[in-house]
Amino acid sequence: MVDQSVSRFWDNYILKTKAYRIKESSARWYVRNAERYIKDHHDLRLASHTAENLSDYLKDKGRNGYLEPWQFNQLIVSLKILFVEMVKSSWANEFPWDDWIKKVLKDEYSVKKLNHDDSISDSHPTLVRDYQSIDPSDDKEQYFDEEDKESGLYKRVFKLYPEHLIAFITQIRVRHYSIRTERAYLGWFLRFISFYSFQDPAELTPDHISRYLEHLVVRNKVSGSTQSQALNSLMFFYKQVLQREMNERLNFTHSKKPRRLPTVLTVEEIQQLFSKIQHPTQQLMANLLYGCGMRLMECVRLRVLDIDFGYQQILVRNTKGKRDRVVPIPNRLTSSLKSQIDKIKKLHSDDLKEGFGEVYIPDALSRKYPNAKKEFRWQYVFPSTKISTDPRSGESRRHHIHENGLQKYIKKAGEESGITKKVNCHALRHSFATHLLENGYDIRTVQELLGHADVSTTMIYTHVLNKPGVTVTSPLDMLSN
Repeated sequence: MVDQSVSRFWDNYILKTKAYRIKESSARWYVRNAERYIKDHHDLRLASHTAENLSDYLKDKGRNGYLEPWQFNQLIVSLKILFVEMVKSSWANEFPWDDWIKKVLKDEYSVKKLNHDDSISDSHPTLVRDYQSIDPSDDKEQYFDEEDKESGLYKRVFKLYPEHLIAFITQIRVRHYSIRTERAYLGWFLRFISFYSFQDPAELTPDHISRYLEHLVVRNKVSGSTQSQALNSLMFFYKQVLQREMNERLNFTHSKKPRRLPTVLTVEEIQQLFSKIQHPTQQLMANLLYGCGMRLMECVRLRVLDIDFGYQQILVRNTKGKRDRVVPIPNRLTSSLKSQIDKIKKLHSDDLKEGFGEVYIPDALSRKYPNAKKEFRWQYVFPSTKISTDPRSGESRRHHIHENGLQKYIKKAGEESGITKKVNCHALRHSFATHLLENGYDIRTVQELLGHADVSTTMIYTHVLNKPGVTVTSPLDMLSN
């Protein structure tokens, strides 16, 4: 197609999106999906495409660990408009579009259910965090996210300075930093090198770092916390990899960090929220977040052996600060938890009969107790509905559910209940702490239950309770009628 024909084609495509009730502001994403499909099949005329071509494409996209269900659903509709409305392929009306959409909607946690033996993404934030040696012959793109893979930034930096990246990743992993921290640090390091036209970072000075940090604030308008994260990343590289202290020689403008109070729901709002969560598993998880003050990932990573009905408590392991803690099981959740564990027991038994039944356990424990990965007590309390393949070991295992499922349920329930506050999983943890303090529990007890290393972190909830100025009578209310 010549340029004018191409332009008319996509104009007509956008007009067709209106019949599918797609917002005008969202139409460009559907166009982009269709364009990518055409680009991936540049050697085949659109009129020559078959249902098999499309099915293979959707299956391939379904293996993408970074693709959310809503994004996959959007892709399906994009291609439906392309072939049904625009190309008018003879097979398009008979293609099982609705079946593909149902497959996505049926899976609350991951698009990957579209394929039986698909893999968990190697850099999945809930997968292994054991230290692993880094082999220069490996495909280093597995350690980074999709955006930078597509831009080629990681690959370019690795080609120029493989020793820096290998040493950087190694130093992060021997300290058992989370995968999110690893990816964030790597991202800032790559962007820093790119900013200085791929010069060797070993030759850059504190002045270079200062100018880059100021650029982030002045040009990119980043927040104070974002600037601090970039600073921490670069300081980590220079101190731990190059053995150079840079902090004292830096001179840059700090972005002011806003003082924000946590979002706290009232008891009535919590009740309204929970009344809108109908799915039993999601309801149990939401109750645990509020009833025990857990973080989202602490909840999804719970294992059977962490639940102690004898002492009516839960052992929360591998927390944000690497400090295990104990929280009480709310009495009203005892029956639901026991029922959930009974379901897991049956599921695990069925998996064993089919030759599966393994679950991920840390490498050190796996070496010491080689049979532990098949033991019931190590199974996740909230397992995935599908067996997946670990890309590092090649073993088929049942992982825990994806955290996105609960996040979406909480957000949707907040909207349906009419709560105008920002409702998310962490708001339940904030509410747990605030309501305990309101009921007279001391700050140290709340600190222990939340797992805060420093009581000053917990003190933020006292600011919520104090409500300075809220009890002051407004001068407007002092006016006579």
